[in-house]
Amino acid sequence: MSDSFERACAAADVPDEGVIPVEVGGVEVAVVKSEGQFFAVRDECSHAQIQLSEGDVGECEIECWLHGSRFDLRTGEPTSLPAYDPVPIYPVRLDGDDVLVDVKNPINQASL
Repeated sequence: MSDSFERACAAADVPDEGVIPVEVGGVEVAVVKSEGQFFAVRDECSHAQIQLSEGDVGECEIECWLHGSRFDLRTGEPTSLPAYDPVPIYPVRLDGDDVLVDVKNPINQASL
């Protein structure tokens, strides 16, 4: 199996308990740092097609700024309404100072 991880950004570009939008392999991704870990999630709320990268981060969750839907960064599952569908999340790894993301092999089966 080939390595399908691609560079998303520098680790230093992502603030603690923060998020930045990036494009990886043609997919809009929100790269998040929460509780010292990096996560990658499709940058689109499953409820209202709003960029999650514009929301707040905390306790391994990201919140959509428009209606307040929250998603678990580890599973993509919604943790509050009005969203009830999960968002796609992707494998992440660090390579030196870079954050790599694999958008070809989502961790969950969510689709938008």
